[in-house]
Amino acid sequence: MLCGVLGKTFRLVGYTIQYGCIAHCAFEYVGGVVMCSGPSVEPTIQNSDIVFAENLSRHFYGIQRGDIVIAKSPSDPKLNICKRVIGLEGDKILTNSPSDFFKSHSYVPAGHVWLEGDNLQNSTDSRYYGPIPYGLIRGRIFFKIWPLSEFGFLCDSPNGHRFSDD
Repeated sequence: MLCGVLGKTFRLVGYTIQYGCIAHCAFEYVGGVVMCSGPSVEPTIQNSDIVFAENLSRHFYGIQRGDIVIAKSPSDPKLNICKRVIGLEGDKILTNSPSDFFKSHSYVPAGHVWLEGDNLQNSTDSRYYGPIPYGLIRGRIFFKIWPLSEFGFLCDSPNGHRFSDD
């Protein structure tokens, strides 16, 4: 009887570990559901919207200009940020101060990306902390799940003019 109970317990533990490993790999390498908070990517993503983030693009260097990504915050690694990719390595970026009074150019160094929120007036982004290493990117958001009235693929940036190559 003790052998039967131990056998069932070990099988249960074994299945739990197996399914836990499968779930970890799925969420780490494939993607998952994320709730976004904060105003920085409004109007594209509102506070408390639920989106799907896929993680395959970051592993295959498939992040492009205009993509919305989730990344570790360069100022606080415990936090994730949600921003739009404005520039890739080697790009020349027109940087504005929050007041739009001072304008200058920055180059995105190798292995880095330039991130900005769609809500430029209310976003702490690469204009403040500079380009971030590609390794901080956790995933690419491309599909909105909630609210149901906005279910579907995300729209283009309201700041689309920021992607020009001039």
